[in-house]
Amino acid sequence: MTGKVNRSRRWVLLGAGTLIAGGFAVREYRLIPPDYAGGTISAADAHKQAVSGEILLVDIRTPREWRATGVGQGAYPLDMRRDDFEQALAQLTGGNRGAKVALICARGVRSARLSNRLTEAGFTNVIDVPEGMLGSAAGPGWVRAGLPVQREAGEWG
Repeated sequence: MTGKVNRSRRWVLLGAGTLIAGGFAVREYRLIPPDYAGGTISAADAHKQAVSGEILLVDIRTPREWRATGVGQGAYPLDMRRDDFEQALAQLTGGNRGAKVALICARGVRSARLSNRLTEAGFTNVIDVPEGMLGSAAGPGWVRAGLPVQREAGEWG
């Protein structure tokens, strides 16, 4: 009987270990940005160009994230989960799908994925900010770099 219990315990432990390893693999996959063939820009350069009007910088995070860290000065908050995101972005660009648009999220994963999607949808000058607001392997991020943020919803956009 003891041998049967030990074998059962081994299978349970093996199953639990497999589930845990699988969970880590999924988590890591979600944190790895996809390749984006378009341009990239640092958070500092994105700020400088957004403030000067050279690019349209769009913060694609959620309202909860905007409230937590603020929105980068010069950026327009536009939640990427909106059903009409592409239409809203086209409105911000005045209908110009060739306008220089930079996307920023928390750590560069969502912005890279959305950059690919927008390029496929006909936006021809999409730029990714891979370090994001919070930093990634690409750089320290907007917040840690000490770049200015807008805190109040009335200041956004």
